[in-house]
Amino acid sequence: MTTAVFSPARDAPADVRLLRRFASTRDLQTREQLVERYLPLARYAANHYARRSEPFEDLVQVASLGLLKAIDRFDPANGATFSSYALPTMLGELRRHFRDRGWAVRPPRTLQEHALQVERMTADLQRSLGRSPTIDELAIETGMTHEEVLEAREAAAAHGATSLSARVGDEEDGGELGDLLGVEDDGFARADDRATVDALLRTLTHREREILRLRMEDDLTQSEIGERVGLSQMHVSRLLRQILDKLHAAAAQRACDVSGGL
Repeated sequence: MTTAVFSPARDAPADVRLLRRFASTRDLQTREQLVERYLPLARYAANHYARRSEPFEDLVQVASLGLLKAIDRFDPANGATFSSYALPTMLGELRRHFRDRGWAVRPPRTLQEHALQVERMTADLQRSLGRSPTIDELAIETGMTHEEVLEAREAAAAHGATSLSARVGDEEDGGELGDLLGVEDDGFARADDRATVDALLRTLTHREREILRLRMEDDLTQSEIGERVGLSQMHVSRLLRQILDKLHAAAAQRACDVSGGL
């Protein structure tokens, strides 16, 4: 199939037909066609955040996740073009990627955003000036104070960390940094957690487990869940509250049983 050329102004008639068909049928093959046709838009969004520390194809994958969410949530009847709806969704997914997953040590959200802004502006000014920008220049361009720029540059160091494979000591007697660190085996704890989760899920009905899976694993909204299972959004909301209450009660009972057996 020929991939469509991205046009932010309007959607091609063929794309509009596909969007309407998917909205009415939720057909997975139609969904795949839409992903293929709008993949250039995902690459366009990823290009906004292209940076040396992140492979471009990884950013395209993140943007593609936003594209899938946009396709699933788009309503052709609202009058907006899909491109104008999907692009902010993909850019938001990329921002969350850098904010929540791209940090070796996670600073506060505002500081993360300042760090990313200073990094982007530093790269832009380096290209235009032919040298590294000063703190004054960064403060003027970003609208931050000198202290905020300095703090943002320090926070940017949290994007990376020293590899555990880094060599320490000399060539003959040295080793890797990871060799100096102890390792805690959490296998038993994870197995116990898995057993607990399985036991709690067995207290739910098949429909309750499916609704919980759609919400927690597939990250669907209550309205989207309702479309999948044939219920209203309000009914799904009530069921989710009941499911959580049931799990809390089962967890409390399990904790009492365990403590009583000790």
